Amino acid sequence: MGRGSLAGRLLLAAALWTSLVLVVAGLALSSYYNSAVERSFDQRLDVYLKVLVGELSRNREAANSDLQVGEPRFDLPLSGWYWQIERRGGPPDKPDMRVSRSLFDRTLGFLIDIDPEKDAAATRVGYVTGPDGEQLRQVERVINFPDARYVVAVAGDASEITEETDDFDSALITAFFLLGLGLVLTAAIPVAYGLRPLARISREIAAVRAGRRSRLGDKVPREISPLIRELNGLIESNREIVERARTQVGNLAHALKTPLSVIINEAGTAKGALAGKVQEQATIMRTQIEHHLDRARIAAGVPAMGASVEATEVVRALVRTMEKVHRDRHLVFDVSVDPVAFRGERQDLEEMVGNLVDNACKWARSAVSVALVTDGREWLRVVVDDDGDGLTPAERQAVLERGQRLDESKPGSGLGLAIVSDLAGLYGGSLALASAPSGGLRAILRLPRTVEMA
Repeated sequence: MGRGSLAGRLLLAAALWTSLVLVVAGLALSSYYNSAVERSFDQRLDVYLKVLVGELSRNREAANSDLQVGEPRFDLPLSGWYWQIERRGGPPDKPDMRVSRSLFDRTLGFLIDIDPEKDAAATRVGYVTGPDGEQLRQVERVINFPDARYVVAVAGDASEITEETDDFDSALITAFFLLGLGLVLTAAIPVAYGLRPLARISREIAAVRAGRRSRLGDKVPREISPLIRELNGLIESNREIVERARTQVGNLAHALKTPLSVIINEAGTAKGALAGKVQEQATIMRTQIEHHLDRARIAAGVPAMGASVEATEVVRALVRTMEKVHRDRHLVFDVSVDPVAFRGERQDLEEMVGNLVDNACKWARSAVSVALVTDGREWLRVVVDDDGDGLTPAERQAVLERGQRLDESKPGSGLGLAIVSDLAGLYGGSLALASAPSGGLRAILRLPRTVEMA
């Protein structure tokens, strides 16, 4: 239940409660109807009993065939409808027992023998076993005359009661099952309508996460409006924290790098071992500061919720910039881009792609290829190739480590590819190096894309 959907829990609760109510109501109706059928059957038997008592009152000496109750089934052999009269209190050696023709020479048990303490004037009603082992519903009464006491009993086949109640129970089960199913389906309509705002909120949250909107809408039911306010506040807080961290990292970078540059420049103009040592250590300090500031900037650069940028524009702009930066090398750029959006910050995409393209330009002989393609529904790939000498598998692994430079003749700190790898990992993506078809190095950057909702 805890892991199921809210709609499922509501429908399950409605189904259980509806089933409980219908089962209780069904049992009550079945019991009431069974009692009503028995009362109606008993009334029929009581009518026959009164007729039989009247016949007995008019002629107590009449034979069996002379006592008629107006029902032909009492004359049919073993029809399931019987009557019998027994005189009580007479000589034991001269029993007086009269029975209907349907019984032949057989007899039924009397209810008075089962419960002799009951008021003799009361009518007894109950079930007895018939001559063929069938169940009978029997009504009997004790009739007192001045000179004699008689027990008069009339019995009918109880299968009529059973069949009628069974038919009613079957119809009741079918009707209540259809009613319960209808009630549950009817409950599904208000549940679906009532939970529709939650589905809309879910889509809006997905849109915020994908960068298609900056906050959640305010047009929601008042019961969940506090939740929307808190979520919007969390989104704004997240955005403010990221911006504040980036500002502080930038301020720290400027505050430290400028004095270090002055120290290095001053030490470079001086002579002596001390000046050389100062310049050496200051250079190391600047490299370390850049290393740790880059790490801090990446940690602070957690993509703000809702950020999104058209990757096509960014890639084209970076290639144009690199053409200008490296125009003295007369490199040929081959650019192929798909229309796709990056789910993240623009400056992070610029830094990752810029590092890769700049690195390719440094090592290329004559050509650099940049491709931006979609990679499934949720990812994009930036593939940068150069036609340089390329790297061995061991060298590819080494250049992804911070500060590792394979050629000191090229400018840089050895942090570029490592920063790209760290920043891509921050977005759940990755950076992989391989051999380019031209023989140089291929860099494959995999990043999340903005998914358009249907």
